[in-house]
Amino acid sequence: MSQLQAGHQVALLKGAHDFFPELVSAIDQSVHEVRMETYIFSVEGTGGLIAEALERAGQRGVAVYLVMDGAGTPSIPSAWVTRFNAAGVLWRIFSPLGWLGLLIPGRWRRMHRKLCVVDGSVAFCGGINVLDDLFDPNHGVLKVPRLDFTVRVTGPLVQDAHAATIKFWWRMQAVRKVREVDFSASWHILQAAVALALRVKKQGREDASPQQPGSVSHGAVAELVLRDNLHHRARIERAYRQAIGGARKEIIIANAYFLPGRKLRKGLIHAAKRGVRVRLLLQGQYEYFMQFHATRPVYGALLDAGVEIHEYAISFLHAKVAVIDGHWATVGSSNLDPLSLLLAREANVVVEDAAFAQELRAELEDAIAKGGTPVNPAAFANRPWRQQILERLAFGLMRLVLFLFGKRY
Repeated sequence: MSQLQAGHQVALLKGAHDFFPELVSAIDQSVHEVRMETYIFSVEGTGGLIAEALERAGQRGVAVYLVMDGAGTPSIPSAWVTRFNAAGVLWRIFSPLGWLGLLIPGRWRRMHRKLCVVDGSVAFCGGINVLDDLFDPNHGVLKVPRLDFTVRVTGPLVQDAHAATIKFWWRMQAVRKVREVDFSASWHILQAAVALALRVKKQGREDASPQQPGSVSHGAVAELVLRDNLHHRARIERAYRQAIGGARKEIIIANAYFLPGRKLRKGLIHAAKRGVRVRLLLQGQYEYFMQFHATRPVYGALLDAGVEIHEYAISFLHAKVAVIDGHWATVGSSNLDPLSLLLAREANVVVEDAAFAQELRAELEDAIAKGGTPVNPAAFANRPWRQQILERLAFGLMRLVLFLFGKRY
């Protein structure tokens, strides 16, 4: 199990503008293996740069494994199917929706994490999909890039990320029908995985990658925190709750889809009441009915306790990050909502390092100042009754979905 360890270099990357060049560079320098997991894999715009880098890696003999989620990426263009297959890129779509889509309750368990491990020596983890910053699949071209973050990490936790991606790939392989399995390819995958695992183990905690430009913390304490439906069902939520419970001065959370459960809400309320300044940067643009309306019924108690809520409306907020007391930070794929905390596979990196935390804090301060609109408690309490009905309807539908899964929230 992953745990907080020293010896990491952690670089904060803002948006695809920062992330994609770093990712392409790492893939282009790969020698042995690239493993990537993403919810959305779009080859439109700058997303095509990632597809081309994976193709180049496959063509020069690097073992490339790509997993996309069936809800986020129902399919990839036929031209890219041909190109990936010709280059030897091994790709899978996790849990395709089929014609009934999300009407089948089990299909709500998605693969939402965004992980990439290159040569077992460098990992990328965050909230950024392979998707152009200025394009949204449902809303088209954006005027302002969406707000999101990823981290580039070297150090001990890379081994945990590498092991997680291997396990998930083989889980997918195991559930495929026997007639669909390419046993020769599977043997090749197993040989490559074993060889690389032995090489990574031998390296131990050595940093096998050169230092990259950007905001870098030397020797940071960090860990990879996963959520799945087997052994790690509550690890991400527990990490948040422990950090919030220990907060003394300040909590800043930016979260795209915010509908925390009772324990998390109580943690934020108790923090505010004991004098901690609690600021939330939440989605202010309408994206989906459930996302937009189900969140707001929890605003009232938070505002009454003194929690400051700012809605980000100049573009889409997609970040899932937090900074607490200027030294604890997390960047990852997990929203603070029931889909992420109870159903989806998620991955966050937790960092205990003042330099990194202050870098992320500065970015969030800037986003609040330039793009956040504060929610006025009095105006919220007197919002139109029609809006309140929609909010209660959305909240009720969310609870119904959870009831079908046997979950309480």
